[in-house]
Parts: sequence; C-alpha cells; structure tokens
Amino acid sequence: MELFLTEQFEQAYQKLTDAERRSVRKALSLLGDNLRHPSLRVKKMEGRQNIWEACPSKRLRMTFELKEGIIIMRNVGEHDKVLKKP
Repeated sequence: MELFLTEQFEQAYQKLTDAERRSVRKALSLLGDNLRHPSLRVKKMEGRQNIWEACPSKRLRMTFELKEGIIIMRNVGEHDKVLKKP
C-alpha cells in the first residue's frame, strides 16, 4: 500500500531519537508491505472513526487512517501522548 505522511506525523518524527526513527522507518516499511504484520500489532482505536494504531516499539505508537488503498500516517511518538492526540 502507498504511505502518505501528514505534516503532523513528519514534525513528530523529527522529535524522535535516532534509534526511535530507525524503529519507525522499519515499521513503516512493514506497514506498507503487510498491514497485518504481527510485530506491528495493528488495531483499530476505540472510540475513533477509522483511526488505527500500530506499534513500532514497546514505547512508541503510530496512528493512521485507511482511505482508498492509501495509509495516511497521522502521528507518532510516546504511547500515551499519541493516543490522546491521534
């Protein structure tokens, strides 16, 4: 699937450490190849219309939307902060 990075996602990505960025890049590659890759633990967010979350690491979460075969990346960062503002 094609990935589209929102400005919010790109800004949040720039705030991550180098190690965190590597984890996110790997997760984005996996997400683009196989939305259901087990290591990403993809699930729909509760109480949110069409917003999903994935886990690049134990500490990090990424949120995204699915629209017409495109994965729109919304946010990335620490678990609690990202889930409050997906």
